[in-house]
Amino acid sequence: MPIRPYAVLGSVLLAASMWIWVQRIAIPHQQAESVALDVPRGNLSDLYPRWLGARELLLHGRDPYGKDITRDIQAGYYGRPLDPARPGDPKDRQAFAYPIYVVLLLAPSVALPFATVHGIFFWLFAILTGVSVLLWLQTLSWRIRPSTKVVWIVLTLSSFPAIQGLKLLQLTVLVAALLAAALSAVARRRFILAGVLLAFATIKPQLLFLPMLWLCIWTFGNWRQRQRLLWSFAVTMAILVIAGEILLPGWIHEFRAAMADYYRYTGGGRSVLDVILTPTWGRCLSAIATVLFLVFAWQARKADEGTPAFHWCLSLVLATTLLVIPMFAPYNQLLLLPALMLIVRSFSRLWEQSRLSRFFVGITGLSVLWSWVAAALLAIALLLLPGPTVERAWDLPFYTTFAIPLTIYGMVLAGKDVLSLLDATSPRTLQPNAASE
Repeated sequence: MPIRPYAVLGSVLLAASMWIWVQRIAIPHQQAESVALDVPRGNLSDLYPRWLGARELLLHGRDPYGKDITRDIQAGYYGRPLDPARPGDPKDRQAFAYPIYVVLLLAPSVALPFATVHGIFFWLFAILTGVSVLLWLQTLSWRIRPSTKVVWIVLTLSSFPAIQGLKLLQLTVLVAALLAAALSAVARRRFILAGVLLAFATIKPQLLFLPMLWLCIWTFGNWRQRQRLLWSFAVTMAILVIAGEILLPGWIHEFRAAMADYYRYTGGGRSVLDVILTPTWGRCLSAIATVLFLVFAWQARKADEGTPAFHWCLSLVLATTLLVIPMFAPYNQLLLLPALMLIVRSFSRLWEQSRLSRFFVGITGLSVLWSWVAAALLAIALLLLPGPTVERAWDLPFYTTFAIPLTIYGMVLAGKDVLSLLDATSPRTLQPNAASE
């Protein structure tokens, strides 16, 4: 049905509620808890370790993977270096654990004070997140009205994954935008540009592994026309690796050691499935999900970039990635946006498909919408009750956080027959009374 002005207003009110919850309830609770438990709080910006490492390498020639840099990072991130003898200190050492070529992206900012960098990157990441919504719509060939686009952008920017990513200045926000731009380029057959963007997105290689594996399989499905994607990716990666060697010889070995150290001091790295189930069952189901993805990717390798089968595989690979990667931070859920778009677009057909499909439609909708509803209830409560009283229920919007990747993944699989066969150019898709409107 058409999106009317009241829907835009409703999305703005939900967005305001979510931001009020974060600023007036969640953050004050965390601050009070930190004081009570003697947990240090500095700038708490995930960008800071990468920025400081880049600055020290480019301006002073210091090794960003070194222990001395790690202590300097902790002094800014936590407010002081961590002390293993203090039980309240966090386990995450916040060391520089990124590929060295991330400094090339941060190089323009290293001469600025971090307070200025923080403000610039916050708005840059917010703009990139809003633009990524439009890019995913373009990738999925989903034509919707401007008011509907506004609703998608407003709700995306007010989703907890986006807010967490923006507040922390997490580079996952940048990677999500680069991935959206790359797939949009693929959809327009600009394969050289797509390969370049994908190479830069490997600053977080764990998020790109399965998508790149899928695109490799897809490229070999029509090598003559698609080979430029892999060639441009390979050449750009070679340039980045060589540039890294020039900046810091032997960086690959140091990066691998830093990653191993990271998983060691953060508890080995746990996936969403590990958290929901157990590490043993989580790894088993992760292996099954990966094999299942490979089977479907191989079956759809010949699908053109504008077809529903391609869009479904894109949604599946991102949903699978969120389940199996050894991290469960909510900001990674930004990668689920195209899958969610595909589900919303096909809502009526999915509802009519089967009981299983209706079950997943309902549980997916509940898990995604719950955080806004809970935040709105807490924002209203804040008008009627003292702040400390409301803060007791501060975690209410989190209740479905771990369910979101699982329910969206289940919906993508249960709705395969609808989502992978939907005719993107059919009149029903483009009519004002269709789901696309």
